[in-house]
Amino acid sequence: MTTDNLPATALELRSTVGDDATVTVAVTEREVAAPGDDQVVVRVEAAPVNPSDMGVLFAGGDVTAAEAVHGSQPAVQLPLNPAALRALQARVGRAMPAGNEGAGTVVAAGSSERAQALLGKVVGFLSGNAYAEYRTLHVEQCLPMRSGTTAEQAASAFVNPLTALGMVETMRAEGHTALVHTVGASNLGLMLNRICIADGVPLVNLVRRPEQAELLRAEGAEHIVDTSADDFPEGLVAALKATGATIAFDAIGGGTLADTLLRSMERALSDSAEQFSTYGSAQLKQVYTYGGLDRSPTVLKREYGMAWAVGGWLLTPFLIKIGPEAGAALRQRVADEITTTFASSYAERLGLADVVDPTAIARYARIATGAKALVTPNG
Repeated sequence: MTTDNLPATALELRSTVGDDATVTVAVTEREVAAPGDDQVVVRVEAAPVNPSDMGVLFAGGDVTAAEAVHGSQPAVQLPLNPAALRALQARVGRAMPAGNEGAGTVVAAGSSERAQALLGKVVGFLSGNAYAEYRTLHVEQCLPMRSGTTAEQAASAFVNPLTALGMVETMRAEGHTALVHTVGASNLGLMLNRICIADGVPLVNLVRRPEQAELLRAEGAEHIVDTSADDFPEGLVAALKATGATIAFDAIGGGTLADTLLRSMERALSDSAEQFSTYGSAQLKQVYTYGGLDRSPTVLKREYGMAWAVGGWLLTPFLIKIGPEAGAALRQRVADEITTTFASSYAERLGLADVVDPTAIARYARIATGAKALVTPNG
């Protein structure tokens, strides 16, 4: 085992829901565990703030009402809606770590050959507790990068890349030939666009502003529909006719967008049908919700025949479904293309103390396109 220069303790973030309808996020000091035989210790240098990470950090608390808590370490407290507190009873009093993924340098390794092979290398990792100075991880949680890849480049090597790849694989497995994505200009959306161009998959990119459309055009996207445009409904139907897309992945969740997608798919199919059917097109029209940017109810008016479905899609169940061999192939593609297809950009970099600063929270918690933050625990 190699543990030279490994600190006894290090700083990390913990989020605690209180029975007083508050959530407190604090910088805490914790022991750094020595690695077991098949484990390594990673000096965490970069970890992105994904929407799912904010769900753990803030537990649905009101980020606009965040207030600093004065103590030995930086902390912040947010009020919770009483209804939200009822749904979080299993979390009350538990100091939970956060950060789905990150990257850094392996500074200590267990005795196994697999662990020793990672010593000194930059790895991306999936852990659920990445907002920390050091993390002790099993080798299976790590994705070694090619020489010259930086931790910042490797920081988003799991959630967005594997989600984008998973969308294309789901499309193929379920018999569709083209797809729609509702946040086309996001980091994930840009990755998906690059994958679809490389793999020859027709893709309809939905955006909310003209400048987002321009960003995608500069990246070679062919089918872009601006939801803020006056001709949005017609533009969407035209793009669906051009691509034949009958499956959509929606990060918005609430409101009427899923309904609009299904109605537009039905119209695109019906306009080209040779015969009229009272029950609508026989082609399945599928919308998968994989995010919740809009927390309002999902409204479905059911004006698209009988062959339709709306469901949830999550990365972990998808990876379990395809099995370890297929999952490993996807991970290897990510490592090989981390600086090209799967490149990410960040609007700001945050130390652990910055993450709990109310002023910084007001910026990075907006979940806006182009505003993604990167946590740099050792920066």
